[in-house]
Amino acid sequence: MPETVRATTPFDLDAYLGRIGWDGERRPDAGTLRGIHLAHLRAVAFENLDPLGGTAPSLDLADLMAKLVHGRRRGGYCYEHNTLFAAALEALGFRVTRLAARVVVGAERFEDRPRSHMALLVEVPGDPRPHLADVGFGAIGSLLEPVPLLADTEFHDAGRRHRLVHGPHRGPLEMWVLESYEDRGERAEGGWVAQYAFTLEPFEPSDYEMINWHVATNPRSPFSRRLYAQRLVPAGHLLLDGDRVVETRDDGTVTERKLADEAEVRRVLSADLGLDVPEGLTLPG
Repeated sequence: MPETVRATTPFDLDAYLGRIGWDGERRPDAGTLRGIHLAHLRAVAFENLDPLGGTAPSLDLADLMAKLVHGRRRGGYCYEHNTLFAAALEALGFRVTRLAARVVVGAERFEDRPRSHMALLVEVPGDPRPHLADVGFGAIGSLLEPVPLLADTEFHDAGRRHRLVHGPHRGPLEMWVLESYEDRGERAEGGWVAQYAFTLEPFEPSDYEMINWHVATNPRSPFSRRLYAQRLVPAGHLLLDGDRVVETRDDGTVTERKLADEAEVRRVLSADLGLDVPEGLTLPG
């Protein structure tokens, strides 16, 4: 792994906003924050093609601009998305604190999960409440728009339902938990599902270099062993998990199908998710 973190080059705000299709206001206010957050998610896919090929993706801003902005047909996972998004927010005049969270979907105990996810706390000038922002959580329970850091209040972000609650924690800082409402349709009553847990301790780029390398290269990491790509699509959410495609529509309808072979996996990546596969990478199928 790299021993030092490389210095970054200046961030190109115009190129980034062009990539996500944002032509609205460039003010550091709540409306702009919500707008570019959703625009980013609609434009840039979540994918782990580099870790699947045995490479830890670079978090240098110049490399992120080349891959996610100028490359057009590539995405990334949480450290890439949120590092890029944080740079955009700071260029617009927001103050950003980088956080590390424990992904707790399906966990019996929060402390059994390491801090492996990057999220952002954003301060909006004139607003006493910071906002939780996150354009890099690769799950159907992810935020579509930032939500205020306010406990026990339900938020409707672009059609999804979220809330923040406090969780058990032995440390000196409060533990916040992002929960998403899971609609199970006519089969069963819906319910709140914990997505990830975090404190407000700031993390630095050097911390993410270490976490990024571990998650990308550890042979037991799901990101180094299994293809995982997703993006927002018209009226829903599309997920490619290995050789399975899962489409969740805004009305709660879920359809799933298994792909026949690697050629079909590549077709879905290209045609449906807008992603180019790195040369030489073998995919499941």
